[in-house]
Amino acid sequence: MRILLINPNTTPAVTEQAAVHVRHIFHRRLIPAEVVPATGRFGARYIASRAAAAIAGHAALDALAAHVGGCDAVYLACFGDPGLLALKEVSPVPVVGMAEGAFHLACTRGRRVGIVTGGVLWKPMLTEFVAMLGLSERLAGIRTVAPTGGEIARDPDAALGRLAAACRDCAEIDGADVVVLGG
Repeated sequence: MRILLINPNTTPAVTEQAAVHVRHIFHRRLIPAEVVPATGRFGARYIASRAAAAIAGHAALDALAAHVGGCDAVYLACFGDPGLLALKEVSPVPVVGMAEGAFHLACTRGRRVGIVTGGVLWKPMLTEFVAMLGLSERLAGIRTVAPTGGEIARDPDAALGRLAAACRDCAEIDGADVVVLGG
């Protein structure tokens, strides 16, 4: 099995980190799989706005066109899944997005799902995304922390306290049974 892993932002280190995790999951389950990583050729280093997400959707389509040959599936490895519906529309193989998969899995683990992520602009985008999935009634709440994904990646230890507090608020205030940590 060959899986095209598309990271539509332009940070190769993020692509490789995602590819390592996906390879580990398949290896641990004894599933023979080759992961074909592809990084966006243009756009933002980290997606933190609607404009960056729109460009990332284009970059994801570009990566699909360049690398899907010989692949059996596509994993859109970017929380928020920029370009997901367009990829599903044109891909010759099945496509799953990181946020799509995480939210669906979370729904199997609890009734009410919360999302915590970095970047204050993500709350309305993720609210719309969950609605697009048809799962708004399962959403307990979305909590964002001020640092963007890029800032968190540069200094993850500095953001841990904020992320943990936001996860607690999702559970204690919003009533989430399960919390998805995005990004």
